[in-house]
Amino acid sequence: MPDVFVAKFSQFPDGDRRIVSAGTTEIGVFHWAGQFYAYENLCLHQGGPACEGVMMHKVEDVLGADRTFQGQRFSKDEMHFVCPWHGYEYDVKTGECAADRKLKLKSFEVVRRGEDIYVVAD
Repeated sequence: MPDVFVAKFSQFPDGDRRIVSAGTTEIGVFHWAGQFYAYENLCLHQGGPACEGVMMHKVEDVLGADRTFQGQRFSKDEMHFVCPWHGYEYDVKTGECAADRKLKLKSFEVVRRGEDIYVVAD
């Protein structure tokens, strides 16, 4: 299958995403922190559109020196996308399920050719 055009680089700002089709497969392409990531748009839970939900920074618990709970904060480094069907969260950089890192979405290579961004569909 030929590579799939996603967008012009100048029209795909950092923090944005696109959903493209490669034959019968939908692929979510994310532009995050200067890098591109692509995953099959198929949640591992019940087949929902995993890449189409809200994007949010990972929520982290804050513990004191004595290991007591101090509250929560948003991670500065880890961004998640959340399947809109049942809330499964995935790490945008790895495609791993945040609740069980052994579960991972199928990933695709993303390439830039001049101004054009493509997903390498296999």
